[in-house]
Amino acid sequence: MLNAKTSSGTTFSLGNHYRKENLLSLRKTEKFFCPVCGEAVSLKLGNQRIYHFSHRSGTVCRDIFESETIYHMEGKLQLYQWLKEQQIPAELEYFDHIIGQRPDIMFHYDGNKYALEFQCSPITEEIFIKRTDSYFQQNYIPLWIIGGNHIKAKRSNVFSLSNFHYFFLRETKGRQLLLPSYCPEEKQFQILSSILPYSIKNTIANSLHFSIQNAGIEDILTPKWIAHSNFSKWLNEHEKSTMYWSLHPSPDQNRFLREIYHHNLNLYLLPPEIGLPVHHSLLIQTPAIVWQTYLYLDALEDKSPNDLINLKEVERNFNDRIKTKEITIRKLPQIPRETSFLAVKEYFLQLERLGIVIKRNETTYQLQNRIYIPKTNREKEERRNEFIQKNRTILAKT
Repeated sequence: MLNAKTSSGTTFSLGNHYRKENLLSLRKTEKFFCPVCGEAVSLKLGNQRIYHFSHRSGTVCRDIFESETIYHMEGKLQLYQWLKEQQIPAELEYFDHIIGQRPDIMFHYDGNKYALEFQCSPITEEIFIKRTDSYFQQNYIPLWIIGGNHIKAKRSNVFSLSNFHYFFLRETKGRQLLLPSYCPEEKQFQILSSILPYSIKNTIANSLHFSIQNAGIEDILTPKWIAHSNFSKWLNEHEKSTMYWSLHPSPDQNRFLREIYHHNLNLYLLPPEIGLPVHHSLLIQTPAIVWQTYLYLDALEDKSPNDLINLKEVERNFNDRIKTKEITIRKLPQIPRETSFLAVKEYFLQLERLGIVIKRNETTYQLQNRIYIPKTNREKEERRNEFIQKNRTILAKT
């Protein structure tokens, strides 16, 4: 904890720059109290640890605040000082009595009020959603930043992200979807963008690193750079992942394999038009190859050229698949207004660019060309290579 109340009731913050000798002298003459529970706290001034306030044993707040790591305290202190250096009004460890929550930093910027949470340890989905919803209700814009030590690259531009990581996903004004992290040891931000999951846990993403000294608040809130996806890399990772789970399927994947078998389809012979990356595919936890195959079965398989496709009917079938748990939706607390069907709409836009369908109005498409199903592995490989060569430019704009 970096803030405490003095005997006179004023807030004393270690977020301001104090010399150690001044703090040693103050500790002899002043008593400090927790601004939340009111219990006495001690000012710790060790040589190896960050200066901080600590609850004494047996207090209610101890279990909450004493779990803070040095990594966490260093990070929120650096982020607070970074905001102050930009002349941004900010308050460290501000406690909002109305919602009973204490964001690491509350700050005002561009007419908005933000609650910045620098999260370095896992918390439950219920707690994350409750805190986020409470901030929205009190007109804060929540800004969750995950500790940089949580973001691990498996290889170049390939990351393993759990459902917890996706909680930190936020949408910019330009509708970019970003996952921000910060490492206080390296003193640098890492932003993941163009996040395209190819399995439940793995994703292709672009990664940008920049030091806190060279970054401004706009670099986090509304970055100017725009990165497109690497379709060839995504396709290779997607195919390897599909091959793996087909050999070691979960119960849900077995259910999917049985259904496509009943439709005389083979997982290894699905065409390249099924399993495409789309911008908002991360709204859906189920792999793209699965949910797009279900779309094909429900909306395209029995259609002939010139037949109409009603998006309302597509949405009903899609929601039915969700209810029966054939498709699982990913929870993104900071993007509450988005619905998973947006990814389906984007998929139809891809099919339109590829010449499969024609958009007639906002709720109706017309089939232009049927999706051809390969009959042999050789035929599939030829179709795949031809497809990539012909549509590389289109697919790079995902």
